[in-house]
Amino acid sequence: MLTLWHYLLITLAALAAGAVNSLAGGGTLITFPVLTAMGIPAVTANITNTVALCPGYLGGTLAQGNDLRDQSKRLWLYIPAGIAGGLAGGILLRLTSEAVFRNLVPYLILLATVLLAVQPLVRNWLTERKKEGPAGPKSDLWGLVPVTLAAVYGGYFGAGLSIIVLAVLGLAVEDSLTRLNALKQAIALATNLAAAVFFLFSGKVLWTAALVMLVGALIGGALGGRIAGYVKPSVLRGMVVVIGLAVAVIYFIR
Repeated sequence: MLTLWHYLLITLAALAAGAVNSLAGGGTLITFPVLTAMGIPAVTANITNTVALCPGYLGGTLAQGNDLRDQSKRLWLYIPAGIAGGLAGGILLRLTSEAVFRNLVPYLILLATVLLAVQPLVRNWLTERKKEGPAGPKSDLWGLVPVTLAAVYGGYFGAGLSIIVLAVLGLAVEDSLTRLNALKQAIALATNLAAAVFFLFSGKVLWTAALVMLVGALIGGALGGRIAGYVKPSVLRGMVVVIGLAVAVIYFIR
């Protein structure tokens, strides 16, 4: 049973996650370990985390709405892929036993940590690639299968999804990095929203914790926007990577 002290820690973790997500990404690497450290089963913690942090993707998508206005054809292509993948990932998670998922957790956290660490490298590579100009005739359809597979991962665990999707779009779609980033946000929103809606009926959402996290994450996101000029995303990202590595090591030892 969660105590008042537990809820305070959950709120602080969600607050930090909201701020981190708005500046560098990787908030799940903070909230998920806190939930499991309180004795919440790993599957329940993951599902609760997905539902609670989902609204944050909406804010990111709305903030880049101008860059999505002329991408309606791509949205009609990739949003269904994100929804289908998110649902598939959610179903796969519900079919995974607690013991199996608990054994997968350290690998999932390590993967998410590595993705967060290489995020600047991916962006720099994509930026240079776009400067070189079109590599040849391409169709947006090339990204359909990998985006769907990325969405399956997103529905299953989620941390690092945006980095995977952006890399896939950078390879498959010829456009500016700014517009691809906006498209990535919309796909991540569709993926997480689909998984979250599915989880609403799973009976595995710890609602008291989810509501506390939701409020904390929204406040943290707003605070993150205000302090964006004072904190370097690279420094914050490095801190989250260190935390992720430490958590992964702890889980491996367990």
